[in-house]
Amino acid sequence: MQKRLLLAALFLAVAGCASPPAVSVHTHDPASATLQGDATRPAQAQWIRTELYFSVGTLEGKEGAVSPARWREFLDQEVTSRFPDGFTVFDAYGQWRDHGAREPERLATKVIVILHENSAKNIANIEAIRLAYKRITGDLSVLRLSQPAQVSF
Repeated sequence: MQKRLLLAALFLAVAGCASPPAVSVHTHDPASATLQGDATRPAQAQWIRTELYFSVGTLEGKEGAVSPARWREFLDQEVTSRFPDGFTVFDAYGQWRDHGAREPERLATKVIVILHENSAKNIANIEAIRLAYKRITGDLSVLRLSQPAQVSF
């Protein structure tokens, strides 16, 4: 009897852990690898891939480091608010040598990749992100690389 009660309790506990099925983002039309008919992402748009490189501190973790919480706050306030449809962030290593310096500065780096339509508003948003980070951290620069991109959703 005790064994049956234990099995019943175990079954109920496991069943209680089940969650409702997630909403699928997968295609129901395997004949097409792209998202078709989305007016917010027109196929004929001129797309740009912009990469932004942010120093988050020295590799040794000395002063000037941006904490993970502060980075997340920056993303939420400055990047997500301007590009709510999405972007990608990579952790990276970077180094650069200032004019006249003997050794390069070795830095923990974050790279944000944003795929966006080529518009004055998006370009202004990119510049606002760069300026905000420089204002917040006191860094002298945020490297920007922008190039045309062929995009398909």
